[in-house]
Amino acid sequence: MIDSKLIQVGVSASSKDMVFDQLSHLVVQQGYATDVDAVKSALIAREVEGTTGMMDGFAIPHAKSSAITKPGVSVLKLKQGIEWEAMDGKPIFFVIALFIPETEAGSTHLQFLSKIARLLMKEEFKTALANADSTDEIVKLLMGYLGY
Repeated sequence: MIDSKLIQVGVSASSKDMVFDQLSHLVVQQGYATDVDAVKSALIAREVEGTTGMMDGFAIPHAKSSAITKPGVSVLKLKQGIEWEAMDGKPIFFVIALFIPETEAGSTHLQFLSKIARLLMKEEFKTALANADSTDEIVKLLMGYLGY
C-alpha cells in the first residue's frame, strides 16, 4: 500500500476541500481509482461523520468507494498549515489518507487505520516525519515503522 507516487512534499493547499481535490485527482491519475468525483464525495462523506483532524498537525482522512480499485495510502506534507477542525484545534500540516475499495472496507481499512493511529502516538515518528524533506524519506519512514 506504500507507493511513492502517492506521496508529495511541499503541497500548496489552503483548505480541506483543496486537499480532497488534490487527493482525489492523485489516486485516479496513479490508477488507484476510476472516478475523481466519487472519491472526493467519499472523503467528504467520511469527514461529515466526524473530523479526521487528529493532534499535532496530522489528519487521517479515508475513503471507501466502489470507484477505488485497489487500496492505497497517500501522504501530503503541506507547505503551510490549514484549518481542519483538529482535535487539538491546531492547523494540519500532514495528511495521511487511506483509499479502500468497498469490497475491503471491513478488513484492510480498519487494520491500516489502526496502524496509522498507533504511529501518530509515537513522538519519534512524528518528529521524523516533520523533518522529512523528500518523498523517499517519507516512504522509508512509513515502511520502517509499518514493518514493510
